[in-house]
Amino acid sequence: MFTKILIANRGEIALRIIRACKELGIATVVVYSSADENSLHVRFADEVVKIGPGPSNESYLNIPRIISAAEITNADAIHPGYGFLAENAQFAEICESCNIRFIGPSSDMIANMGDKAFAKTRMKQANVPTIPGSEGIIKNIAEAEKIADELGYPVIMKATAGGGGRGMRVVRQKSGLENAYSTASREAGAAFNNPELYLEKFFENPRHIEVQIIGDQYGNVVALGERECSIQRKHQKLIEESPSPAVDEKIRKKISEAAIKGAKNVNYQSAGTIEFLLAEDGKFYFMEMNTRIQVEHTVTEVVFGMDLLKRQIKLAAGEKIEEGLKNFKMRGHAIECRINAEDPDKNFRPCPGKIESFHVPGGPGVRVDTHAYAQYLLPPYYDSLIAKVITSGQTREEAIGRMKRALDEFIIEGIKTTIPFHLKVLNEKHFVNGDFDTKYIENYFS
Repeated sequence: MFTKILIANRGEIALRIIRACKELGIATVVVYSSADENSLHVRFADEVVKIGPGPSNESYLNIPRIISAAEITNADAIHPGYGFLAENAQFAEICESCNIRFIGPSSDMIANMGDKAFAKTRMKQANVPTIPGSEGIIKNIAEAEKIADELGYPVIMKATAGGGGRGMRVVRQKSGLENAYSTASREAGAAFNNPELYLEKFFENPRHIEVQIIGDQYGNVVALGERECSIQRKHQKLIEESPSPAVDEKIRKKISEAAIKGAKNVNYQSAGTIEFLLAEDGKFYFMEMNTRIQVEHTVTEVVFGMDLLKRQIKLAAGEKIEEGLKNFKMRGHAIECRINAEDPDKNFRPCPGKIESFHVPGGPGVRVDTHAYAQYLLPPYYDSLIAKVITSGQTREEAIGRMKRALDEFIIEGIKTTIPFHLKVLNEKHFVNGDFDTKYIENYFS
């Protein structure tokens, strides 16, 4: 087991990792920017190293400074959390070359699965259902037109190195293909320094379902149920839950088996997520693989009674997955609402600033992950997530009721938050009935 882990992240996920390490008896080091001097993750770490000013490219994305911090504090491992450098293959490779264990998969795995076209090819090899589309990168507009004609419109252009909706364009008729191709390629080049695109059939009303998997260094892979992630705005998730109201035992068995086959085919090690598109007819298709812990890992933890961060650390240290884990079953239902410092009445405009009052909800079946507190100054440089509220119950109805009660109790004054918006969703009949897809926010709240 590791003796000291450096956490190359900030905010609630850094604090979450600190808690896991403390329970495992592992010392922690956090790096922080000048904007985060008063964050709770800085207060609760065993050691701290300031690595730069507020902007992330001068601090949390500065690889040489992070590696230097690990070396001067004698950290034998680095946990990247999510975001920032979590899926940066170069960072993982540098950690490996410095004999610092990167808590996650290998640098080659990150690079390969981060290439969406390559990942799709490997999944097809494992007989995992994939969305009909190009076999790899589209070479030119003529090839794109040929493939689109064969698939039938609508189709979607995607950046092979993409994420978060960037480098992505839906094309509903042939006349719009050339413009979509050039626009998506330019956007991908600017965002990811890689303009390459691939093309797929576009499904109008799908659900976004992901499967949590963990793999050890001995070829064992376990799937830990599915998460429903269809409530999203501009490809950014807002509410997640487990299990999905659209997935029955038959689909759950098939989609979990597909995730395990895909992960085993690439010899995946660590915690990860395989994302699927679930069509209206009940068929599912591989979308992408995330080679890191997810923001929404919490709902899986609740329904499985498992600490995924501790499990991820143990896997990195060489622990083998126990045989009995394959028989774990979900218990009850869990929902997560991401509380962002944004103003829903002004197109979700970010609202950094000073939090004047901060009261966290409690009671049965309520969990809150946050790094914020009263008088905390929320910096303008980073993601606007300030808290995650997770509620659980024996049924989905009970979990929703607890979430509404918890959000009513959650007091955050001084800044605008998305709490009022979440309450609107939780009271909307289509959500309550589990009748929604990835267009839900667009259809009912735009």
